[in-house]
Amino acid sequence: MSEPQRLSRRLIELLGCSRREAELYIEGGWVTVDGEVVDTPQFQVAGQQVQLLPDARAEAPEPITLVLNQAPGLDEASALASITPQNQAETFDTGKRVLKGHFRNLKCLAPLQAGASGLQVFSQDWRTARKLTVEFAKLEQEYVVQVSGTLREGGLDRLKRGAMHKGRELPKAKCSWQNETHLRIALKAPEPGVIAVLCAAVGLEVVSMRRIRLGGVPMGKLPAGQWRYVSAKERF
Repeated sequence: MSEPQRLSRRLIELLGCSRREAELYIEGGWVTVDGEVVDTPQFQVAGQQVQLLPDARAEAPEPITLVLNQAPGLDEASALASITPQNQAETFDTGKRVLKGHFRNLKCLAPLQAGASGLQVFSQDWRTARKLTVEFAKLEQEYVVQVSGTLREGGLDRLKRGAMHKGRELPKAKCSWQNETHLRIALKAPEPGVIAVLCAAVGLEVVSMRRIRLGGVPMGKLPAGQWRYVSAKERF
């Protein structure tokens, strides 16, 4: 039986490539061990069959951005910890292979309103981070808000025009009833707590809220607690 060795060392022996090339092949998800993709260069192999997949490229994996349907009650750290290969949504297939490297150096880029659940963005791509930092104030956010109480007459029109509440000028918001107890509210760069204040200004109290869209990226039918990759065609 052969002595265990690093997967990268085995690949160097098989291909005659450099150490860096071997690491890039492995980290890119192009190497299988007994038919299973292994993307850790330090993985120990002995007698297993190691193969390079067709069309393999010795290139660093592209940084990714993902959308999580954050469950209620989670803070950013807990939401990040909840992102694992096991809870990727199967119904959203972007053709990307899930790599261990996709779960490193993820940053939360678009904080939710306090107490809210729903669409949360995590990314390791500096281009996405820059866009969501520089242009965040221009991006419309849409929430579905469960409310209680009785809407004051003309309340939604007041919110659309820009209401005053306790001497405070509130931002204009697009508002409509989704059903008898849920409002859809869309506005740009909402300050922390502003949705609760908007509702209070027209006689309503927030029971819960869920973000369903950020800019041009909707959450769609992403199940609670699951995530998906943001495709190259999507724009915030």
